[in-house]
Amino acid sequence: MPLVRELAFDLDDEITRISEGLKRALRKDLNRRGLVVGISGGIDSSVSAALAVRAIGAARVYALLMPEQDSSSEGFERARRLVEHLGLRHEIHDIADTLRAIGCYRQRDDAIRTVFPDYGEGWRNKITIHGGLAGQVNHFRLVVEDPAGRQEEKALPLDAYLTIVAATNFKQRIRKTLEYFHADRLNYAVIGTPNRLEYDQGFFVKNGDGSADVKPIAHLYKTQVYALGAHLGLPDDIVNAVPTTDTYSLEQGQDEFYFALPYEQMDVALWYRNNERSSDELARTLNIDPALARHIFDDIDAKRRTSRYLHAAPVLMAPV
Repeated sequence: MPLVRELAFDLDDEITRISEGLKRALRKDLNRRGLVVGISGGIDSSVSAALAVRAIGAARVYALLMPEQDSSSEGFERARRLVEHLGLRHEIHDIADTLRAIGCYRQRDDAIRTVFPDYGEGWRNKITIHGGLAGQVNHFRLVVEDPAGRQEEKALPLDAYLTIVAATNFKQRIRKTLEYFHADRLNYAVIGTPNRLEYDQGFFVKNGDGSADVKPIAHLYKTQVYALGAHLGLPDDIVNAVPTTDTYSLEQGQDEFYFALPYEQMDVALWYRNNERSSDELARTLNIDPALARHIFDDIDAKRRTSRYLHAAPVLMAPV
């Protein structure tokens, strides 16, 4: 995918800069021998793994594939191809039994049944976001599909929403626990894989996928990450994969669940916001209504406010 003018950058220089930064971080900041990375089959973890290999070699990078019962089979197969493509030592650890034991699926399903009492075995679900593009406060709706393929959608009350999200957050936190187990046993550091859009807008789980020792692509817009993936020669199915949450059992795009727009447009909107360009300029660039552009800027600011907690360090009662 060609980069828009605002997001164009020197791909080779960036690969060199990140590679040198990873080596420096291991040597000076972290004092660790290698890197652990969880591979989902998406572009962010794939590019992060490839950059780690460029920096320190495949022998010092350890990959984890951690599917569960709601994971996409296509994503898992992409992850398998990626570790083979990069020649990585890796482990496949299905976390479904762990999630089941700590009540992830049960707590989620009980909360869903407060909205759809018939929800049960063989049903699927996802959450969708609404409101921001209309200048309203964001709110959420619950979509379920019965075993016959019939879908229903209803407004999601706050208590049920919070419980469903809290339960699904177990997935990211269990994966991170496994990453740190292997990092501890190998004396390695853990890679975090958020891109700039996710990092800025709080699209991560605190002490889950938000936890890491080094985040090599957090300064790069997602469009730029895709460009790096192609330049690094990653498999075509990874470079062309549409980003999803891979958290809920129904297929769900990231823009459906969290962002105001598909990532290509959100990258441009965030760049304009970061570089103090006006919403009218954004409207002309994206060929959208000026009122919609203003709502997008407002939504970016709102997500920054509401996700500030995710970035916060623990609060101390006195200086230490």
